[in-house]
Amino acid sequence: MAQQAYMTEKDNGGSGPEHRGSRLRRLLDGWRGDPRIWRRGLLLAAVAILLALVMLLHSRIPNTVGNLGSLTETFLPWLGLLIPVLLVLGLVRRSATALIAVLLPAIVWLNLFGGLLTDRTGSGGNLVVATHNVNADNPDPAGTARDVAASGADVVALEELKASAVPVYERALASTYKHHAVVGTVGLWSKYPMTGVKAVDIKLGWQRAMRATVTTPDGPLAVYVAHLPSVRVKMEAGFTARQRDKSADALGEAIADETQKQVVLLGDLNGTMNDRALNAVTSQMRSTQGAAGSGFGFSWPASFPMARIDQIMVKGIEPESSWTLPATGSDHLPVAARVKVDTSS
Repeated sequence: MAQQAYMTEKDNGGSGPEHRGSRLRRLLDGWRGDPRIWRRGLLLAAVAILLALVMLLHSRIPNTVGNLGSLTETFLPWLGLLIPVLLVLGLVRRSATALIAVLLPAIVWLNLFGGLLTDRTGSGGNLVVATHNVNADNPDPAGTARDVAASGADVVALEELKASAVPVYERALASTYKHHAVVGTVGLWSKYPMTGVKAVDIKLGWQRAMRATVTTPDGPLAVYVAHLPSVRVKMEAGFTARQRDKSADALGEAIADETQKQVVLLGDLNGTMNDRALNAVTSQMRSTQGAAGSGFGFSWPASFPMARIDQIMVKGIEPESSWTLPATGSDHLPVAARVKVDTSS
């Protein structure tokens, strides 16, 4: 009986393995005998090559017109969705030229983002940090605070704190975090003592960044909390981010001047690690998600995350793991990381 499963039923036209194999051979024979297989799909091939060039040379796309370069870099991983579309169209068109051309963007995408498809998380680390843009219009600040505290984080940064909601967050987090400070619209809560709390000037005219020294059992580290200005996509102006870019440069200068060897940056930077506008920060710090996360770790918008604009970055500290937390009442997802503080190194 088992042997019959591999036989072709010649009399009744059944669809055994031999029958399916013969159909595949006829398909391939048809492609070999088609004289236009290399001439069809030239437009598809051109689109595939253009896609590969955009991903490969994204840093060369100018920002002079509507900050088009930064806009492309913000959503750069999503360009990979065009690759299977081009592949299917190439098969439908029966174009060998298009199918070969599709290999180019596929190779470029894998070179850029293939490493993010693997799980790089480790089991080490002695400090858990988290950051969350809680949204000024959050309908449940107390619940949001409890959710973040339940993550087990030792240090928590909150951004977009409305003045009237600050007491709610303070009460909800008081039992878990003995130490905290709020500067403008950002705040830092810690299980360990905090000193040297001060505002960081990011050229806004109001306070949306701060710095503190957190003394952990394994040694002190400087913790920065920042909420860079929002960016907008406008039909008449493109991707408007001039103020965000100016603030990113100021934040980068402050971190470069930091005297502590071990530094953590927590916050909503309104930009991804690919965005050149954040180079003043990203050139001197490592993303915990990029170094020790699993997947892309998109954090915004919470309803359908498309970009990781909420960042945890480190300098002089080894990231061990990084992840996103479940949704709260905010339009951002909280993000967390486990790092290894080691002042003896």
